Formats: sequence, structure tokens, C-alpha cells
Amino acid sequence: MGRIVVGVDGSENAIQALHFAIEEARIRGAELRAVSAWHVPPAVYGAGWAPASTDLDEFRKLAEQSLRQSVEEAGATEAGVQVTPVLREGHPVDVLIAESEGADLLVVGTRGLGGFKKLVLGSVSGQVAHHAPCPVVIVPPTRHG
Repeated sequence: MGRIVVGVDGSENAIQALHFAIEEARIRGAELRAVSAWHVPPAVYGAGWAPASTDLDEFRKLAEQSLRQSVEEAGATEAGVQVTPVLREGHPVDVLIAESEGADLLVVGTRGLGGFKKLVLGSVSGQVAHHAPCPVVIVPPTRHG
């Protein structure tokens, strides 16, 4: 059985990538890992310390909730695909590249920025396209209108 890794960040583009990955896993009979990365933003630390009122674990909890909601929203159960959610601390590029070691495919979405900016891939999708150890599918945003 093969393995497909999909990047999930809670955005609409990531949900579209998850839909693509679910269908691809169904067709291939592959294992699917929905991977989300989280980190504590540097701004929280300000001058090198975190304010006492900041629960640093809250960032992980929010990412975990977003990952769970994304998997539910994408309808993997209805498609008959078992999705393993993976939540790791770190930069999304580093986490996705590490998780895609030995995978058959890495799937990510890209953000549609409008106008000329549409020609430029998002920073995560562009980086994984150049550095992933397996083939990469970048799912474009759905056009409305």
C-alpha cells in the first residue's frame, strides 16, 4: 500500500487539496496522512519573553482543532478513506518535507492572490515543489464566477 501526504492549514485551498488527496488515496488504495504544522509566532515573544497571560500550548490546540475540522469537512469517511491526522511543531515546509520521506505523493494547495500575483506560487507550495523527496501535486484554487 502506498502513502500520500497532504498539507492542511485550515484554509479553503488546503481543503481543496485534501479533497484531491482523498480521491487519489481512494483510487490508489493508499494510506493518507493529513499533516498540519504549528508554531508559536515570534511576535508572542516580543523582546525574548512570552507574556504571562499567554498559554503557549493554545497554538497547538488551535492547530489540532483546525486539522480535525478540515478532515471532517473534506468527507474522508464518506469516501471510504482512512485519514491519519499528523500535527507537528515547526515550519510547514520543513514538516511537509520530513513527513513526505518515503511517500508516493505530496499534495498541497496554493493561495490565489489575484492579478499578476497568481503567477507566483505560495511560499510553502513553491518550496515543497523544489525540495520534496517525492512527486508533488499543487492544487490550484477553484475559480469562482
